[in-house]
Amino acid sequence: MKPIACEADIAQGLAVLLEADPRLAPIIETAGPVPLRLQPAGFEGLCRIVVSQQLSVASARAIWARVEAGLGRVTPEAVLAQDEEGLRAMGLSRPKLRTLQAVSEAAAGGLDLLHLCSLDRDAAHAALTSVKGIGPWTADIYLLFCAGHPDVFPVGDLALQNAVRDGFSLADRPDPAALETIAAAWRPWRGVAARLFWAYYGATRKNSANSAL
Repeated sequence: MKPIACEADIAQGLAVLLEADPRLAPIIETAGPVPLRLQPAGFEGLCRIVVSQQLSVASARAIWARVEAGLGRVTPEAVLAQDEEGLRAMGLSRPKLRTLQAVSEAAAGGLDLLHLCSLDRDAAHAALTSVKGIGPWTADIYLLFCAGHPDVFPVGDLALQNAVRDGFSLADRPDPAALETIAAAWRPWRGVAARLFWAYYGATRKNSANSAL
């Protein structure tokens, strides 16, 4: 399958998903527009994902702006030229700066993050998670939003677990293994299914907040 690259790809994926799994109809209706959320692939794209993890959108943007200002250009060489104190001054936690250093060393040593986007999901995932500090969630997010991979579903994502629980009225939040089984029904469009459930999660939380006012 070709990468997800435009809104038409999202629409096509939703149509196929709905035909394959009619349970998604009310979820699609509640979710509203399902955003594309693509960003450039490559070294800078992966670094931005690492920096943004577990932060609010506002905090992530502020710290990323400091990283860009501090490095000039976000390249492996620029990261490796900084010591830990310099990276910490940009607002990076020690785990994040060490991950950026590991990614920089891997990229400088030949890891081609653009080429990974053309590989199948398993090969690309294995290459990414071989870098110290890059776990399955980070690899999945890179493949989804930088590579536009059509068939990635981050089963470790808590928002997705909660969204699937709520959308299907499950008694418990599915763990990664259970969610992997559920998401198998959405192959080869799991990347669109993930976007759908994130949109659904956001819409239901927004509606809950509004109803409480």
